[in-house]
Formats: sequence, structure tokens, C-alpha cells
Amino acid sequence: MSLTGLLLSGVAVLPSALGSFAEGQPLAMTTSSIAPPTKMPVVTKESITFGAYDPHGDLAASPDSKIEHLFLPWEDVDLRTLALADDYAQARGRTLLISVEPWTWSSDWRQTSQELLHSILDGSRDANMAAVCSSAAKLKSPVIIRWGQEMDETDSQFSWSHWQGADYVKAYRRMVEVCKVHLKTAKYMWSPKGNEGLQAFYPGNDVVDLIGLSVFGLQQYDRDKTGNDQTFAAHLAPGYARVAGYGKPIMVAELGYEGDDSYVRNWAESVTKRYPQFPALSAVIYFNDREVYPWPDGYGRPDWRVVRESIN
Repeated sequence: MSLTGLLLSGVAVLPSALGSFAEGQPLAMTTSSIAPPTKMPVVTKESITFGAYDPHGDLAASPDSKIEHLFLPWEDVDLRTLALADDYAQARGRTLLISVEPWTWSSDWRQTSQELLHSILDGSRDANMAAVCSSAAKLKSPVIIRWGQEMDETDSQFSWSHWQGADYVKAYRRMVEVCKVHLKTAKYMWSPKGNEGLQAFYPGNDVVDLIGLSVFGLQQYDRDKTGNDQTFAAHLAPGYARVAGYGKPIMVAELGYEGDDSYVRNWAESVTKRYPQFPALSAVIYFNDREVYPWPDGYGRPDWRVVRESIN
């Protein structure tokens, strides 16, 4: 069973139950999988650190994966399941990257963007963050807390991605300060998408230990927008340039690629390499699932998963 198969949404799931949630969305049950040899990221002894969000457990036995990524809403969640996540990571020698999403995964119960912001700034949500961090403080695995990711993206996916930069900074700082009261040993990741203008959301060196970026390569999108296939390095470069000046270690917190065999092979062989132009890049974390929300302009929900699933 995968770590994120623990269903951090109210109840712990036994190893025989393979359903899971990716940022709140249910997955299909699968009865067989076929792994194409070209899609799994290539990891060598010279590679930077590799990890994954892996709700299907495709990398459960992989010695190459050193970071286990999970997404956690801060309400409507059974935080006792974090202990099971810790056991899973401990058994594999992995760090836990916990993306804390400041909402419920039930869209019917979510606050509006401004309601959420006001409830954070007036202290009403301190208890939500304190509960998460108090639970994380009991874990034995190293922990990275990633709060309110991709705040610089305005595609209506996240409630917190429509705030003004100054408001996001106040909210992020408050939540990290609340967390630090309870969780003394974690590292804190600020994780924009990588878009132009992200600098307005930077919360300050004292509350950021790591910077995360999101990098996804979809071959058809590349060709439609640029006329050519784009490499991992080409996709990473703009966002990296926008955050490199902060002097923090940089990770690709969400990574995926999909296309024909040649395109996929190029990415698989490239993503964990060390690049002289990206000296601060320390890790890549694969998003091993289908995209949760449809891409704009009719591209649907790309399947980033490293295996092809068949449903019988």
C-alpha cells in the first residue's frame, strides 16, 4: 500500500484497500498495470534526490525514492493516520513532505477565497494549523511542511491563489509561526507555481527553508504553444530564475511528463540530473497520478503516472 493510500480524509485505510485521494479526488480501482520502460525517472548515484507523490504505491519498493509526498486538508481529516504515514516512510528511510491545503476537500463546504483569508488573519484558523503540526511533531520521520502551494497561479484551482501578495504573505507567516510553536524540527517550504510575479508572494527568509516549484511537461501543449517539444530544463528555467536569488535550496515539488516515447524518454533521463545552470536544485518529486484538475484550453487531465493502468 502507498503512503498516500492511507486516505488522510477521516479514516485510516487497511493495506488491502487500494483506493486513495489525490488532493481530495477519488481514484479508480485498478486490476493490472503495465510499466513502460521509458517513463520511470532515471536515478543514478550522481542524481539529485528523487521522491514522489505515489497514491498507487508504484514506487513502494523503490530504493531510489527518498521523499514521500502527501496532500493533507486541514479540516475533515483524521490526523491519527499521520502515524501510519510515518511508519510507511520510516520503513523506507524517506522524508515526509506534507502539503497542507488550507481548506476541506469537500467542495460543498469550502469558504470563499476572501472568507478563508479573513478567517486565517483573524486567528480563527490557528487551531487547524496547530492540530496538524502537533500531530506532525509526534512523527519520527524528517518532515517538510508545504503550506498553501501555487499561490501565484490564478486558474481558480485553489481558494488561496486569488489573494494579493501582501495578504498571502501575512497568512503564510502566521501559519508557519503557529506551526513552529508545536513542531520544532520541520523545514518549511514556500512553493509557488513558478509564474511571473511570484516575488510578490515571498514571505521572507525567516519562514522559508526550501523553495518548491511545479514543472509539468505535456508534449501536445508544448507543440501548440511553442511549435516544438520542450525539455525539462527549458520548463524549469523561468521559475528557477525567479526564485534563485532568495538563496534557498530549490526542489521541484510537483513533477510530471506525458507524450510519445521519445518525449517521455528525454524527460525520464533528464529530471534527476545535476545542471550547472541550476546549482540550487536539490530534489525532484514526481506526481505519480493523473492530473486532478483539467488543464485549460481542452487539454483535459494528463496522466503523469509512471505505469499504464488497465481496468477490468
